[in-house]
Amino acid sequence: MAATALENTLRRDRLIVGAALAALTVVSWLYILWLVDSMDMAMPAGDGMKTSMQAAAPVGEGMVMGLHPWNLTYFAFMFVMWAVMMVGMMTPSAAPMILIYARVGRAAEEKGRPLAATGFFAGGYLLAWTAFSFIATLGQWALERALLLTPMMASASVLFSGLVLIAAGLFQWTPQKDACLSHCQAPLAFVHAHGGFRREPAGALALGFRHGLYCIGCCWALMALLFVGGVMNVLWIAAIAIFVLAEKLLPPRWPVSRVAGGVLIALGIWVLAGGAL
Repeated sequence: MAATALENTLRRDRLIVGAALAALTVVSWLYILWLVDSMDMAMPAGDGMKTSMQAAAPVGEGMVMGLHPWNLTYFAFMFVMWAVMMVGMMTPSAAPMILIYARVGRAAEEKGRPLAATGFFAGGYLLAWTAFSFIATLGQWALERALLLTPMMASASVLFSGLVLIAAGLFQWTPQKDACLSHCQAPLAFVHAHGGFRREPAGALALGFRHGLYCIGCCWALMALLFVGGVMNVLWIAAIAIFVLAEKLLPPRWPVSRVAGGVLIALGIWVLAGGAL
């Protein structure tokens, strides 16, 4: 009876995969919240730095610009921060594609033609965003050297903020945005357009990685907005993550991207004209 119960549980692929994705998202967000709390404890208080830090303060202290040099250790720490943040932001929007893969995989296994495990496809997708995280870390390093970021890792320049907002808004109207978004909105069409589901692990990993690249192509400009509102601004992170999810799940005929692009352009012009975010 125990074996039968286990077998029945393992057959609920989508439930298991969905629970795993939810757990991964929750753990990532808990890590982000912990970092934000640690960073707050290490921020300046009044006229000087706080003289006493709690146990997590070294983590927060290392995240405050100007308090830690960009050595290899600090770069690795920031890279991990970006990678975990991307997992927390992008896993929910990838869930429909991953769940479809799990369902098709179960059907293929029942027919005696099993696919590679769903984890390979999901791993490829997250690997793509991990690569993006490396680039984002380099971008943060460059912006810090140019004195364009505040200690909260938000924009320190009105000109920079306005230009990023306008650029992100304009990108929402480009054919490149539409092409990449179409692959994210139609998971099955994406799979069929790229050779179908794969039976070998390497093929599934590559397929997931390619799906992640399309997702990056769709969302990279939105991620750049983190440098405007704050890399560690939880509300800003959540707003972008929710919009990315809505953009992929809402019907393609809804002009979500165009409307958001118009709002971003208007907001950028407002900022350049002297308005506050």
